[in-house]
Amino acid sequence: MKRGFIFLTGFTLALFAACGILAAQHAKGTSTLSGVVIGPDDKPAPHADISYQFSDGSGPHAARADAHGRFTILHLPASSYDIRASARGVFSDWVRNIPLRKGQTKYVELRLIYAKQMPKPASYERPRT
Repeated sequence: MKRGFIFLTGFTLALFAACGILAAQHAKGTSTLSGVVIGPDDKPAPHADISYQFSDGSGPHAARADAHGRFTILHLPASSYDIRASARGVFSDWVRNIPLRKGQTKYVELRLIYAKQMPKPASYERPRT
């Protein structure tokens, strides 16, 4: 009797743990936003910063583009999103109200527009004494 009770208790706990893991994976979502960041010079902007949030302004997050300006944001819950990019002080406009359904992937091109060219990285020159 005691052995059966222990087995039943262990089985019940394992079942609840499995349900919790599945619920957590479901809550994370299965939708994806991907795209590329293009600089004002019409070239991909390497390592650009990506800001995205739900369209109601909640849940702000950040991501980073790769060396070719590409980005992929995985495991998003189905919702509507706003997204923008920045690199070296140059920003894109917000792309607003991107609807994502469960399991859907959307591609977005973000253009950095507030400069004629990408600024050069700042160099630091040590003062002479």
